[in-house]
Amino acid sequence: MKITLLWFLVATAYTALAGPVNTDYAVDNYVYPRFIKFPDGEGIMHDVDLEAPVEQAIIDEVTRNPANNQYFLYTRRNPETSQPLIINDEASIKNSNFDARLPTVVVVHGWLSNQDTNLNPVIRDAYLGAYDVNVIVMDWRRLAISNYVTAARGVPAAGRGLGQFLAFLNSVTGVPFDRMHLVGFSLGAHLVGNAGRELGGRVARVTALDPAGPLWNLNSDRVNPNDGRYVEAIHTDGGYTVGGLGIGSDVANADFYVNGGISQPGCLTNICNHNNAWRYFAATVTYNHIVGSECSSSWQITWNNCNGVQLNMGNNNLNKWGSGRFRANTRRRYPY
Repeated sequence: MKITLLWFLVATAYTALAGPVNTDYAVDNYVYPRFIKFPDGEGIMHDVDLEAPVEQAIIDEVTRNPANNQYFLYTRRNPETSQPLIINDEASIKNSNFDARLPTVVVVHGWLSNQDTNLNPVIRDAYLGAYDVNVIVMDWRRLAISNYVTAARGVPAAGRGLGQFLAFLNSVTGVPFDRMHLVGFSLGAHLVGNAGRELGGRVARVTALDPAGPLWNLNSDRVNPNDGRYVEAIHTDGGYTVGGLGIGSDVANADFYVNGGISQPGCLTNICNHNNAWRYFAATVTYNHIVGSECSSSWQITWNNCNGVQLNMGNNNLNKWGSGRFRANTRRRYPY
């Protein structure tokens, strides 16, 4: 009897911790402690005060001048050496290798990061190795190097700036919005959502890679299903666990909870779980091999018992469509 009771208690505790159980309550109502740790683009953890004062002057500057965002173009003609694209400077566009006949992918980093942060070359190389596309790496370091609260508060303005840049790109080259795919990681995931919103949800795809959790649970500016024709989220470090960095709740048309959405194979830290979102995505661009099964409940996600329709996670299908919550399982090592 004691053994049975002990097993029941352990199983109950595991259920509460192992997956996104009752996400509407557990995540959206989760209250982060005032002091947390959050990583920069190189995986170094920093102390964050979620009640730190907002540096409003920086947000005002980014709002007034979208040229604070920088854009760097890579194509198969210049796969490693970027060409700067400048908003309201037609010559920078026309003199570059940008080809309006090709799909355009925009990659956006997170907090305390820049154009050289690891995820950018990894995703860039995966795309150019598999497809003839325009890859634009956005650098929003002017805001991203601020304290976390300021950076988070300024994300909508930076996202609107990206939307305005893409509208300018469309006006100069005629590249259609339905040939654009916006990919963002952590705070960058919410940023690309706001960019898509600025364009009226006309971009083909928005992919949110483990969208940041702190300050975003009930934030109306977070990425949402209306930000593109198809919006996908890849969750790898659910935010209602101790130290969880991702939001861990449904924010898209299709939300993939990889390996349950909290702990990833081979990872012992939250930053490893968090970063695996962009590693998994880059692998799917190359192989399109990670498949999720639709789940009818949080319990199915937790217990790896999802048996609904299947949908490939990630990839570069600009005509992709899916709706619901999916569990996808991976292996420990690349290509997962």
